[in-house]
Amino acid sequence: MVVGCGSIGQRHIRNLRQLGVPRIIAVDTASDSRDRAIQLGADAFDNLDAALADAPDAAIVSTPPDTHLSVARAALEAGSRLLIEKPIAASLAGVDAILDLAARREKVLCVGYNLRFHGGLRKVKTLLQSGAIGRLLTLRAEFGQYLPDWRPGRDYRAMYNARARQGGGIVLDASHEIDYARWLAGEVVGIYAVTEKLSDLELDAEDVALLTLRFVSGAVGHIYLDCVARGYSRGCRLVGAEGTIEWNFKTGVRLLSAGGVEERFPIVPDTNEMYVDELKHFLACRNGHEPPLATGADARRVLELALAARRSSEERSEIVV
Repeated sequence: MVVGCGSIGQRHIRNLRQLGVPRIIAVDTASDSRDRAIQLGADAFDNLDAALADAPDAAIVSTPPDTHLSVARAALEAGSRLLIEKPIAASLAGVDAILDLAARREKVLCVGYNLRFHGGLRKVKTLLQSGAIGRLLTLRAEFGQYLPDWRPGRDYRAMYNARARQGGGIVLDASHEIDYARWLAGEVVGIYAVTEKLSDLELDAEDVALLTLRFVSGAVGHIYLDCVARGYSRGCRLVGAEGTIEWNFKTGVRLLSAGGVEERFPIVPDTNEMYVDELKHFLACRNGHEPPLATGADARRVLELALAARRSSEERSEIVV
């Protein structure tokens, strides 16, 4: 079952069909979204209760973030395993209760941090774990793209991304970078941030954010996020005691070692490939064959850090997390 048939919900429906899932239930209150889901081969419902009456064994929650938890609770109580899109919620209120419910019912709960399935970022993880650059010293990550270009043909002002109360704002919406910074560098113990609404875009949340992180290992990190830059930019740079790793979303990975030795890994998968791999993983988790790669606890921590970044900006001080 896919709840929420916007762009990511439609992608999941297409990919589930590609993976041979025999029946897909789609839920959306908007008739045009249901029509698109039907065109993609799903059985569409206009309300969640009716869909849950069919007792789906797995549910993908791809509604706006402020509705994630209510949908997740209903699906869990009906017996579904869960894949919840990021961020797990718009606030921390209620998150622990959902994680507890999933644990008590022994139901898988994965969260859609799909960059963990990008071949280039996986290569970075492998190189780092192999000791290719020695002890990690610094991490720099960035993401930028002009918000009106995110969903061509749609008015960005009508999307949740532009509405703070629904979970919009660049810090939450681009929380992938916070997630993979933890995935690569380990736990964060302190955060200092500047988050601002600087552009003329019509949104009521921050459109630029700069986060400085301290990791428990002693490494430091910097994350730059925006939804104002033209073009698409995403990548990171990890500096270690014995070398440097660079990742560019579009071109791949570069490893620089002592003496100027350079290795290139041109890993540029089809963008959809990481979403397919994410669904393969979720289906394997559903069947008990794999543990979740991005857990509910991971997602809760990322949300906590994102909200701490906003608080740090308001208070103009480092937040110990």
